[in-house]
Amino acid sequence: MKTITRFAPSPTGLLHVGNVRTALVNYLFARKTGGEFMLRIDDTDLERSKAEYVEAIKADLTWLGLQWGGTFRQSERVAEYEKAKQKLLASGRLYPCYETGEELDTKRKFQMKRGAPPIYDRGALKLTDDEKKKFEAEGRRPHYRFKLEAEDITWDDLIRGPQKFNGAYLSDPILFREDGSLIYMLCSVVDDGDYKTTHIVRGEDHVTNTAIQIQIAQALGYQIPQFAHLALLKGKDAEMSKRSGGFDIKALREDGIEPLAILSLLAKMGTSDAVKIRTMDELTSEFDFGKFGRAAAIYNPDDLKRLTQKEIGHMEYAEVSGRVKVDEAFWNAVRGNLKSIDEVEEWRHICSDDLQPVVEDAEFLQQAAGLLPENLDFNEWMTRVKEATGRKGKELFMPIRKALTARENGPELKAILPLIGRERVLKRLSAA
Repeated sequence: MKTITRFAPSPTGLLHVGNVRTALVNYLFARKTGGEFMLRIDDTDLERSKAEYVEAIKADLTWLGLQWGGTFRQSERVAEYEKAKQKLLASGRLYPCYETGEELDTKRKFQMKRGAPPIYDRGALKLTDDEKKKFEAEGRRPHYRFKLEAEDITWDDLIRGPQKFNGAYLSDPILFREDGSLIYMLCSVVDDGDYKTTHIVRGEDHVTNTAIQIQIAQALGYQIPQFAHLALLKGKDAEMSKRSGGFDIKALREDGIEPLAILSLLAKMGTSDAVKIRTMDELTSEFDFGKFGRAAAIYNPDDLKRLTQKEIGHMEYAEVSGRVKVDEAFWNAVRGNLKSIDEVEEWRHICSDDLQPVVEDAEFLQQAAGLLPENLDFNEWMTRVKEATGRKGKELFMPIRKALTARENGPELKAILPLIGRERVLKRLSAA
């Protein structure tokens, strides 16, 4: 059977690294098994879903290299959800309920005060037809719940292992609201069934949903897919979420983080593998659900900065020629010290344009200028200056670095001296 996985983001905000980790695991598994990775846009929340977020999701996935096969939006499939509703009504598994939100809240509080689990009491099933008519005459519109069977619900989770729930201890879920608006619980089952999703890979916060959705899928006659529930990512100080901020892919991209750094980190978080830069082919070949543990993985954005710097340091000019305005020699000279590709422009300016040098010891710099070799051989120059002044180490090269670059760090002076050129070197050393 062909493997079909899906990533199903809601277009109510920007993608963050937690979302992308889920997308990446789905993508790698489909790629490794020769299957298809689908993109489903869960936009049934019409009030919060925005077209600009749909485009942002697609832009982020494309930038990361996570190419999807089929794609669709749930808002386009309302007729299919209505068919499912009628089928469940006809079988008696979907029933109308007339309690208001306040009444349901009162019931839950009463149950909890008694020490009972806050499970819906199925009071709506005891209503007579006359009572239902009375509620509707009062202007009440029913919401609809799915009737769970009091039986074991089991599956062998690809990450968590054997899972077992019993429908008797779960609350009948609401599938349709009073205003007729759709809810994720049913729509997701119908989509996965119609598009023949074979593997559902998502966060562990959906484990209970999975138990409920298995019964819904069975009631609708769908084949049950396999499930894998990933432990959630946590930031250093909080759980990951759209609302927590600071973790979205757009912000990381604007901060100069490279796609492969993000993929290399997220693919290995929570696994026993070491985190280092890997190609997509390597990430695919090494993928195995058995490597994922159940403990939450801690996300640290500093890891992305470290990986990005390592990746840039090994990038060949051909990989970046369309993104930079320098030649190959310049790129090779500075790449090892770049924290982002954008920094190359900064060093182009430092080497080629007018610069206000940092002069701390004008007499020393004048002396160093007089000892500069014609061929700009850095090692020869430092040897001459050391012998003439007695300086060594940081005391020797730091004043020269500040005068030539106005910086205390950066690419080796040996590498950038030819890029600055003899005339500019002498001009900057003589600025005092």
